[in-house]
Amino acid sequence: KQYELIEHTADVGVKAYGTTIAEAFEHAAKGMFDIITDESSIDAVGQYEIHLEAPDLEQLLVDWLSQLLFLNGAQNLVFGTFEVHLTGTRLSAYVFGEKYDTKKHRMGVEIKAVTYHMVHVNEKDPIFVQVLFDI
Repeated sequence: KQYELIEHTADVGVKAYGTTIAEAFEHAAKGMFDIITDESSIDAVGQYEIHLEAPDLEQLLVDWLSQLLFLNGAQNLVFGTFEVHLTGTRLSAYVFGEKYDTKKHRMGVEIKAVTYHMVHVNEKDPIFVQVLFDI
């Protein structure tokens, strides 16, 4: 199981698992875009590079997903494939996706923001990350 959805009053969240923290970050991004596009198929038409650094992994997780959400809103992009590399609290990633197309992608839930409420990075077995989205 890559991730599971978390229901929380007026929010929705993702608890994403991985064999590494980087893989859990990838699965959290996949979960977020499955919420946005109602699990539509997304082709890897374009490649984008993201570099981030934060004081801790929780902040890095929020920044990572917020950057993807920004690209979604500002450039109408959706992503389906993620290659995340972490070195401490420094992230470099390649993300693959395409322009959102109403003929191809279903409309899911609009995510307004990534929140700090209940954000958690668990580095011990089982490795997982957890984050809530404001919808």
